[in-house]
Amino acid sequence: MIQFFFENIEKINIDADVTKWLQKIIVSEEKKVGEITYVFCDDDYLLKINQDYLKHDYYTDIITFDYVKGKTISADIFVSLPRILENTQLHSKDFKNEFHRVLAHGILHLCGYKDKTQEEIFLMREREDFYLSLF
Repeated sequence: MIQFFFENIEKINIDADVTKWLQKIIVSEEKKVGEITYVFCDDDYLLKINQDYLKHDYYTDIITFDYVKGKTISADIFVSLPRILENTQLHSKDFKNEFHRVLAHGILHLCGYKDKTQEEIFLMREREDFYLSLF
């Protein structure tokens, strides 16, 4: 089950198609859908999580707490909507596209993709682009 919540930020409309699409990503990666919670929030809310749980003192667009067991994907995924908006403005991107990319990015991490090396970043971006094309 995939759920969406909002903390310290105005609620936005999320299509039912988004849930189906995220489930499709998981199944396509030969995994099972467990309990996935997306929490959309503001920058300060996510910064506090970054500081308290990861001991990082910087803003980010997404933090994923991984509860994967075997092939079952479960997680709490925190997403800063203002950070996504800022990224779209900096890179002249469409908000909806970037929003979906970040959602897919979190799921792909849970499926085992990394993004520390150039090679991993390239593969992650390739998978994001592939799944975005399916939406």
